Amino acid sequence: MLLPVVMAGGTGSRLWPMSRELQPKQFLSFHQGGSMLQNTISRLEGLAVEDPIVICNEDHRFLVAEQLRQLNKLAGNIILEPVGRNTAPAITLAALHAIRTGDDPILLVLAADHLIADEATFHSVIRDSIPFAEQEKLVTFGIVPGQPETGYGYIQRGDMQQVGESTAWKIKRFVEKPDLATAQAYLDSGEYLWNSGMFMFRASVYLKEVSAYCPEILDACRSAMMQPVSDLDFIKLNKDVFSKCPSNSIDYAVMEHTQAGIVAAMDAGWNDVGSWSALWETSDHDNNGNALTGDVFAHNTRDCYIRSEDKLTATLGVSDLVIVNTKDALLVSNKDSVQDVKVVVEYLKSQSRSEFREHPTRYLPWGHVETLVMNTRYKVNRITIIPGGELSLQLHHHRLEHWVVLAGTASIQVDNNAFFLTENESTTIPVGKKHKLSNPGKIDLEVLEIQFGSYLGEDDVQRIQ
Repeated sequence: MLLPVVMAGGTGSRLWPMSRELQPKQFLSFHQGGSMLQNTISRLEGLAVEDPIVICNEDHRFLVAEQLRQLNKLAGNIILEPVGRNTAPAITLAALHAIRTGDDPILLVLAADHLIADEATFHSVIRDSIPFAEQEKLVTFGIVPGQPETGYGYIQRGDMQQVGESTAWKIKRFVEKPDLATAQAYLDSGEYLWNSGMFMFRASVYLKEVSAYCPEILDACRSAMMQPVSDLDFIKLNKDVFSKCPSNSIDYAVMEHTQAGIVAAMDAGWNDVGSWSALWETSDHDNNGNALTGDVFAHNTRDCYIRSEDKLTATLGVSDLVIVNTKDALLVSNKDSVQDVKVVVEYLKSQSRSEFREHPTRYLPWGHVETLVMNTRYKVNRITIIPGGELSLQLHHHRLEHWVVLAGTASIQVDNNAFFLTENESTTIPVGKKHKLSNPGKIDLEVLEIQFGSYLGEDDVQRIQ
């Protein structure tokens, strides 16, 4: 069986304001119902695969755990990188974890944020590539180009390789993102494929190649894996140890040097969804070429991508625009200018504004909290706690909190007093009182929280337990 390794790092800043540092694009839903991470895992159905290993950074651990739980794929299989070190160390960690019990599986390495429109062809190419991995080859999947694309790296094919009915090519060379004329020449030659960043190889074979070409990565990852920190569903690494690992991509560290590298061609409607214009291209369109999501009224509007998260968005007499309307930000851009979204993100960072980093909804181990109203002296949150979830025992020095139960049953502790509240019941937590909120029921608990006080910052939380 194949062991999927899903790389779920990255910030996806080119899809701001939907994608943000604490909730990047791989955890959002753009196509096919689920999030991009969930779709990456779900499209493996029909292949003989084990539960995946997912690699992410610590800031996203609860998002990943919840999305795997929804798929019934949560099984102590999340590796947390304390710092980002690019793809070569991430895959090395997964390979070391895969062989820890003496097994030596074939790894199928995938990015969490790609779109695959033709799953049948995707499955077929994966199956046809297994014989090469069984013969100790390092397989990468090259996408058959449909146009001269300047936003992707390319792989030049060398001599054809065949195992049984399966066909691939030796890797002649990797090339960086070209200019338009070079990209057209690549397309015309028929020798080049887009570099997808997907791979297949046996774990031990990959580790042998890392040892040969970048031993410092293997040494650092091995040391980090020997000192794991147990944390619920997560495999946590020692930050001091892993921080010493070099940062390098698998292409630079291994694939450009190995003599065992081959490329298999894939034509399965692949897209890395790297911009709003790419999302427009891959979305369903109305008769006027518009891709519309949410509450949108578009009159005399053509070839636009319009997404409205929670309010009516109306357009009149416009064309070739991207309009993305979230709860706390609005983006309006010409489709030809969407690569400049990074300018907005850098501005927000320089001004220390929260809109580059987080949404009004924050995900936590016990559920999530959505900020509905924020003012200098009061704040309104909607808190959702999953069954069995509980907040820490805590107190505040500058604010009181008023809780109203909207759905479910709340178990509440205030100092030494414990009691239950049900729908349409409420209580007030005075300043300085120790308190805890939990959900003892079988359904989600929803609570409207109104905070009052002279200071409402999150650092006015003294956690007692």
